[in-house]
Amino acid sequence: MLSDFGVDYIELTNPAASPKSRADCEAICKLGLKSKILTHTRCTLEDAKLACDCGVDGVDVVIGTSQFLREHSLGGKDMVAITKQALEVIEYIKSSDLVDLLSIYRTVSNAGVHRVGIADTVGCASPRQVYELVRTLRGCVSTDIEVHFHDDTGCAVANAFTALEAGATHIDTSVLGIGERNGITPLGALMARMMPTSRDYILSKYKLQKLKAIEDFVSEAVQVNVPFNNPITGFCAFTHKAGIHAKAILNSPSTYEILKPEDFGLSRYVHFASRLTGWNAIKSRIDQLGLSEVFSDADVKEVTAKIKQMADIRPLAIDDTDSIIRSYHVDLQTALKGNGTLNGNSNGTSRGTANGTAEVAVNGA
Repeated sequence: MLSDFGVDYIELTNPAASPKSRADCEAICKLGLKSKILTHTRCTLEDAKLACDCGVDGVDVVIGTSQFLREHSLGGKDMVAITKQALEVIEYIKSSDLVDLLSIYRTVSNAGVHRVGIADTVGCASPRQVYELVRTLRGCVSTDIEVHFHDDTGCAVANAFTALEAGATHIDTSVLGIGERNGITPLGALMARMMPTSRDYILSKYKLQKLKAIEDFVSEAVQVNVPFNNPITGFCAFTHKAGIHAKAILNSPSTYEILKPEDFGLSRYVHFASRLTGWNAIKSRIDQLGLSEVFSDADVKEVTAKIKQMADIRPLAIDDTDSIIRSYHVDLQTALKGNGTLNGNSNGTSRGTANGTAEVAVNGA
């Protein structure tokens, strides 16, 4: 699904993690996908050899460079030892010393790696910090630059987009942002952020209509709900409720939508079963139900008032609202038939009252 969607690279778990991880890696490599298959390994010769034996297209090698990690994770290794060990790709942890970091990047870049990586593994970086670091690195290496951002402080999408602006070429994402702790940059959210500025590029590169199916599949597979406010595919993504918003959306969707739902194979929804609803939303619903023939604007406003009154008492479902509209419609039809105006008297006007009855005035009778 991800390959068909259009992602360039799919990164797998380290095959050294478990026998199942290795079997999965080997099986996926044999699928013949359009996407290139990478794996994420420790910076050890054993991991690298195993990854290559699995048939991956590339290996992302990670090693910490901060003084803190050198002391607590790498057994006290100094930068000389780390530089010697890390000849392919170095992953940056935000607390690393910049001079040491850039020295390593230059070394591995000169060694001929395809790209170097920056990782904010603890999710503490701000967009400004990301821009400055990526911009500095862009001036030091000629390789591609990959970035990896965690979302502990809610900046993963903003950091990813800022990194692209600063010169990064590859963004690590996952479906629904699933990852350690608060996860990493979500694929869908990054698409949403890029669409307003690079719409033609995104539409030509990715099959956006497949995004919802991908997220629904992953959601079910890992038993994680799609958040109601998830960009693009969340339940509320293209839902409009307030009367002022609904009126504008019905007239011109761009008034309150930066993204077009049809670009993703989706549709917008004007929520009308609410005390906040406006008569334009109810009029649109009446049109959808095919009942607009006998409703004047005055009738629509009357039935809207009734719906709002009911919604103040208890939550309304769509069926509740439709029932009120249909009941009102029946009353209007009955009144119009009784006055002989149902079949085309263009001078006939009607007005519904809040209690569901209808009053009819026949002009020029």
